[in-house]
Amino acid sequence: MKSQIHLIRHGITEGNQRRLYYGAADIPLAKEGERMLKELVAEHIYPEAEGSDFYTTGLIRTEQTLTLIYGEKEHSVIEELREMNFGQFEMKSYQELKEVPAYIEWAGDKTGTLASPDGESIVEFRKRIENGFDILMGRHRLKELSVRHSGKDAFSTVVCHGGTIASIMEFYFPGKREHFYKWIPDPGHGFTLDVKAGDVLNYGEF
Repeated sequence: MKSQIHLIRHGITEGNQRRLYYGAADIPLAKEGERMLKELVAEHIYPEAEGSDFYTTGLIRTEQTLTLIYGEKEHSVIEELREMNFGQFEMKSYQELKEVPAYIEWAGDKTGTLASPDGESIVEFRKRIENGFDILMGRHRLKELSVRHSGKDAFSTVVCHGGTIASIMEFYFPGKREHFYKWIPDPGHGFTLDVKAGDVLNYGEF
């Protein structure tokens, strides 16, 4: 039996185009994001998801991305896998923030323990993602059990966020890439994780 979890980053948004800090902001895909996803679907880059369980984070950009890739699919929401909450820095650019004292202090923090005003710290974010992936893995294990005597494969497909995916990949494959940001896939792309008995064994990119 093949057992895999597919992690897909949502398509391009205004936040990507304008290079804004955004995570909690519930913004839709940009027209460019919709167009690019349709092009990627036409290129057949996405994993086959016949019989897959589907998940999003409930934010509109992940909902739109799931629909554009796989059509209208019944799915569940795991809010714990949402992008980092930047609090008062949401929907602002570096140029807008670079002279703000709270931003300067936050950006200079090397420990990851300083939260942005009304937001969360890197440590808090990564712990949340770890908890969210534990929820996902638990549900995937149930998927494995439900198909083990049928000869079918177990797939879980998750549309989430760049920082979320990077956190998961860095956790399971420490040292494979020189920096956290190297794990962030391009919009609309992602990773397939090969899973066995609740453990992540290896990965492929798409």
